[in-house]
Amino acid sequence: MPTTNTDQELRFIRGPKVQEMTGLSRSSVYRLEESGDFPKRRQISEGVVAWVQSEIFEWMRSRERRFVKAE
Repeated sequence: MPTTNTDQELRFIRGPKVQEMTGLSRSSVYRLEESGDFPKRRQISEGVVAWVQSEIFEWMRSRERRFVKAE
């Protein structure tokens, strides 16, 4: 079954995938999240956290817009 935009918006991704997508280290992800400059993780079960994939993509797009304009 093909995925829809709604499916992608609701996809949870774990820390290693977030790091791979963004190029950030684990500590950088947590530091940016604490400062409010990165999407908040969600508790999806006991002892398991994940991020919403669409929020990570939007954060990446916002960074691209922010730094491309500065050049």
